[in-house]
Amino acid sequence: MSHLNIVEISKDPLPSLDFVTELVQDDGAGAITTFSGTTRNVFQDKVVLELDYEAYEPMAKKVLFEIIKESREKWDLKHIAVYHRTGNVAVGKTSVIVATSSKHRGDSMDAARYLIDELKDRCPIWKREVYEDGSVWKGACNQH
Repeated sequence: MSHLNIVEISKDPLPSLDFVTELVQDDGAGAITTFSGTTRNVFQDKVVLELDYEAYEPMAKKVLFEIIKESREKWDLKHIAVYHRTGNVAVGKTSVIVATSSKHRGDSMDAARYLIDELKDRCPIWKREVYEDGSVWKGACNQH
């Protein structure tokens, strides 16, 4: 079986963790690691109403595939899936999912953390945090 690299960016709600876990499942994998990022209701003592995401989708997908390639060079991975929402994401809802599978848990866990950290640092996806008293844009391109 070939190694899967799945990248999806969508305005639609993300699939369930069970669905994404099945995508990266492999009979040769002893580990599957998932990460899901959700909208929390408070940030730095401010009440969060929602998050609003925008992406430069062609470049975001290119960057995500580069990060996946880097992950495969660092760790022995079976399959990788990265899903990200755009548009409005209400409190309690999921905006990003990362899933990895590998023979051993260390590779899967380290790769999942690397993928989400690099996504947040490098990917042209911006987040507007909407508070009761205003909003602020955040994202990789706002950090530099």
